[in-house]
Amino acid sequence: MAKLTQDELLAQFEEMTLIELSEFVKAFEDKFDVTAAAAAPVVMAGGVAGGAAAEAEEEKDEFDVILTGAGEKKIQVIKVVRELTSLGLKEAKDLVDGTPKPVLEKVNKEAADKAAEALKGAGASVEVK
Repeated sequence: MAKLTQDELLAQFEEMTLIELSEFVKAFEDKFDVTAAAAAPVVMAGGVAGGAAAEAEEEKDEFDVILTGAGEKKIQVIKVVRELTSLGLKEAKDLVDGTPKPVLEKVNKEAADKAAEALKGAGASVEVK
């Protein structure tokens, strides 16, 4: 198997959605028994949105997903927050308990919509700005 360069890997990551990238990070953590920093998905998502910024001029291309309330199914909301952000259980619980708080920042429209739908499906109140 040919070895990929860093630039080739980064090009592949730029093409991924935030959800796909989050799933990759989880798989990477499981495979190599490591834990990524909590801010890594947000930083990577900023890089993905930054690539989209070059393509779409003058159109808003960065959105924040703000959790405004956990609803009655708080445990389900915590699970979804963990899936979206790769936060640990305590960090995700603190985020849900401290609403309103941003779950994702500076992500593209598609990723923001998917995240908002997932959170709403779990019973949370969400704003996309």
